[in-house]
Amino acid sequence: MPSDARRIITIDGPAGAGKTSVSRRAAGELGLAYLDTGAMFRAVALRLGQDGHRLAESDIDAALAAVVFSLDGSGADTRLLVDGKPLPDSARTEEVGAMASKLAVLPVVRARLKQAQQALGRTTDLLAEGRDMGTAVFPDAPCKFFLDASAEVRARRRVAQLAALGRPADYAAILAAISRRDDQDRNRAEAPLAAAPDARIIDTSAMTEDAVVAAIVAAARA
Repeated sequence: MPSDARRIITIDGPAGAGKTSVSRRAAGELGLAYLDTGAMFRAVALRLGQDGHRLAESDIDAALAAVVFSLDGSGADTRLLVDGKPLPDSARTEEVGAMASKLAVLPVVRARLKQAQQALGRTTDLLAEGRDMGTAVFPDAPCKFFLDASAEVRARRRVAQLAALGRPADYAAILAAISRRDDQDRNRAEAPLAAAPDARIIDTSAMTEDAVVAAIVAAARA
């Protein structure tokens, strides 16, 4: 991937490390479009359905070949469009997240989305957020970050997010779900979750969001 053709910054890390909110803000300050690759997997989960991970590889490949991803706007205002339409709010549920995690271990899914992500990177200056942006999708990107935090901290953050939305949240259940997703992401055969050798690792456990954004923007500008 000739990432030097466009400006590419990558931010990877486990679920709940604060990547999404931090990436949106940092992209805005740096004047880049924000690519939420986790949303792409959620879009695939919605397209394939509850048992999508059980479908034949050929059926999955055919379904995903017909999906067109595009970006509109920049920074926090960037919208991921799927076949020209914004991703629905239903994509952000825990259920869809679990479906997406099951699909993310499938090589056919990762290959199709990698192609789509790299295609976006060829035409747009991006801050790309995900699990393997710096290792598999944009390995030549000159500026890479890996955000991390303990599973307990990430679970508390998720509970707070859900509470702010007026949704009931069970801390123990969310912690268990995060731990399962961590295990799937870190131990999958295809592009496991890991920091790129040249990534700046930021432990966000005891940092405010403002501090994390400031650290990323300063390093990117430097």
